[in-house]
Amino acid sequence: MDENNLYSGFGDDGTFVPFTDIVLNVLLGFTFLVLIALALVRPEAKAGSVEVKAEVLITVSWPDGAEDDVDVYVKDPLGNIVWYFGKEKGLLNLERDDRGAFHDTVLVNGVRVENPLNQETVTLRGIVAGEYVVNIYDYSGVTTGKLPVAVRVEKLNPKVSVIFYGVHDLAGTNDEATAVRFTLDNQGNVTDVNNRPESLVQEIKGRK
Repeated sequence: MDENNLYSGFGDDGTFVPFTDIVLNVLLGFTFLVLIALALVRPEAKAGSVEVKAEVLITVSWPDGAEDDVDVYVKDPLGNIVWYFGKEKGLLNLERDDRGAFHDTVLVNGVRVENPLNQETVTLRGIVAGEYVVNIYDYSGVTTGKLPVAVRVEKLNPKVSVIFYGVHDLAGTNDEATAVRFTLDNQGNVTDVNNRPESLVQEIKGRK
């Protein structure tokens, strides 16, 4: 077979040789598949990147492993109160209701995994000017003696700054304390921080 005839697609006897057409079709098909694959590739997620859609984050925590069920109540300037039976009110959201030791263990492939963390969080998704009240309440006291409960309030935008941090002792079942009251203006600036007592549990009961 003449070499020139091979690449032209014809043999020595003048008959058509489909080799080059097959190769070209394979290359075109492969190129098409590569283009489809590139179009379907998603951008790699940034590891450890968590975007919180909130203006204020309130975190309430008590000793790891403690069986006490501590609840957080937060009231906004419009009178909305979030708690475990009303987790979304206005721009307030109770993101996590921790019930102490309840449901703190799960089975993973037959192995019991324990999460000793006791923590509740509330987010404020927008700014409403006025005073906010943050209370903690010992729904079921199990710990003997005082139970230390830490409360942290953080303003997230334009950068994270701590509005308040403090530890309050709860004396047992049904003990309630006002951890902090803070006031925001229309731009989200903090204008006042105090802890004048106000019972949000009694206010909720009065609304029923």
